Amino acid sequence: MLDDPGRTARLMWTHVEPLHAVTYFHPRARAAYEAVGLRGYWRGYFAGRAAPLGPTDAAPVIATFFNFAPHMVSRALPAVWKLATPQEALRARLTGAVQALAELTYELPESHLVEAADLLEEAAAAQDTAGRVLGAANAALPRGEYPLARLWQAATTLRESRGDGHVAALVAAGLDPVETLAWRVAVDMPLQNLLGRGWSEEQWQAARGRLAERGWLDPEGEPTDVGRADFQAIEDATDRAAARPWVALGADRVDRLRELLDPMARACHTVIPENSPIGLPALRS
Repeated sequence: MLDDPGRTARLMWTHVEPLHAVTYFHPRARAAYEAVGLRGYWRGYFAGRAAPLGPTDAAPVIATFFNFAPHMVSRALPAVWKLATPQEALRARLTGAVQALAELTYELPESHLVEAADLLEEAAAAQDTAGRVLGAANAALPRGEYPLARLWQAATTLRESRGDGHVAALVAAGLDPVETLAWRVAVDMPLQNLLGRGWSEEQWQAARGRLAERGWLDPEGEPTDVGRADFQAIEDATDRAAARPWVALGADRVDRLRELLDPMARACHTVIPENSPIGLPALRS
């Protein structure tokens, strides 16, 4: 598999991302946020995901999360820290994720979870965090005490590190947040799935116009071959930037980890809504 590190990184993303994503979609994760006073989906989302950065204001989160309209982030931050401290948000985040994973993986033996956590932690530790703000902040958190906590935290560190690399590739390609979302809508995502990012209709229209000027959309708003090729180059750059952990782990152990993660990822897929903004493809049988 490691003859093509980028392809390996893409494959492993499909196995790691579902584990992380339970924090957004599982009822137990939502309940854990509400238990510390973070009522409403977006309060939990922004507090939980931003908490590794400390009691930050909106500006760093607007930059690192990338695809949210600034006013939407500013509504949540720093006000959420009056409801729950970053430490409380982190505890709620981990508690909800572990409870969700426990419900989804209860049939797997402890030895399976321990081996997967060991390998995933090793992969996460091999990621170079230079230039990866969210990845570095998550990597610096204390190690979990139990296998599912360790597993989720390692998956989250890898996921946020990959996201940091993806944002860097988008910026290098000259795409702004709403252009990136408009491209996604043109290719394969229902618009209603992304309206929650807070951009106005005028901003959506302007972004489509800029994509057309760039040659990525035709007069009917459909993706062009140029646009598809250029965006594939961004995806390829993202994959290459995310390959180091898997190269460090080595082909045999990557294959073993994929085998261990597969039943967990499939179980986690069951709580991820179809056409979710994550854009995660279904695992192949």
